[in-house]
Amino acid sequence: MDTADPGTTSARSTVVIVTWRARDHLEHCLDALAAQTRPHRLLVVDNASDDGTADLLRAHPTAPEVLRLPANSGYAGGMAAALRRVRTEFMVWLNDDAVPARDWLAALEDAADADPGAGAVSSLLRAEDGTVQSAGVGLTPDGHGRDLGATTGVDGTAEPVEVFSFCGGAALVRTEPLRALGGVPESYFCYYEDTDTAWRLRLGGWRVLLAPAAGVRHAHGASSAPGSPRFHRWNERNRLVTLVRCAPLPVALREVLRFTAITAALPLRRRLGRPTPDAANFRVGLRLGVLGETLERTPEALRFRRELGRRAVLDRTAVWRSWAGRDER
Repeated sequence: MDTADPGTTSARSTVVIVTWRARDHLEHCLDALAAQTRPHRLLVVDNASDDGTADLLRAHPTAPEVLRLPANSGYAGGMAAALRRVRTEFMVWLNDDAVPARDWLAALEDAADADPGAGAVSSLLRAEDGTVQSAGVGLTPDGHGRDLGATTGVDGTAEPVEVFSFCGGAALVRTEPLRALGGVPESYFCYYEDTDTAWRLRLGGWRVLLAPAAGVRHAHGASSAPGSPRFHRWNERNRLVTLVRCAPLPVALREVLRFTAITAALPLRRRLGRPTPDAANFRVGLRLGVLGETLERTPEALRFRRELGRRAVLDRTAVWRSWAGRDER
């Protein structure tokens, strides 16, 4: 259905929320969408929630279209399933623990209209205390996607600025380029589906913008557990797979070898009594699992890489040199 005072204007955006056991915070997100100043279609992908989320969706005044999946496919899997149902010009990604400002969707659409070369537009995400949580995503020298913090001009009134990647917590993506360049990497389950998508958009000749006026309050971690072993497993694996799919091959090979070397060195460092980080991503067992899953996925990633190369209009090395470490200089 069209929501948010559609008037005589057709909806250009489908707002997609992927949810799982989110009854405690999903209603705030839905209420904020009901107040938007632009018409839109609303699609909620329910990853087999068993906490009453389905009842909340049935009862909510927005009456969203609901796609209930038989099992939890993660954020990436849910977005991939949703893309098959999107028929609007824009597909808008929104976390279920995000509360967008009333003019949020208008700001995203206006930024896309002002720059026809923009394949995606990221929102300005703020934490509950008002601090900037994500002003888009940068690309680090080792190929990590890193949320950018407060920068000059992100005060809710600045003009859009270019960033490497959008933050998948709240962003607009042009539907047809997304489909043409491989869709959403559903096997990622969670994390890096946004950075991978931005890589592919850029290789296809599209830019990515941050629209500071598109404000969102985000309860980061309400629907996931940053810092947990599962977080680090998905994060590290998906970074390496993204590099194999999208980055210059020497960069991908370097980072896989670096990850392997650090993993191999950890037991020796501990035997010698040398300090090692206590974070879950420095546990040898977890890292071996990451390497195993990365190796298992590499043949398919290389096949995808070749197909993407046939569709690309920009060189991978040129994109890497333009963006890797750019926000750290």
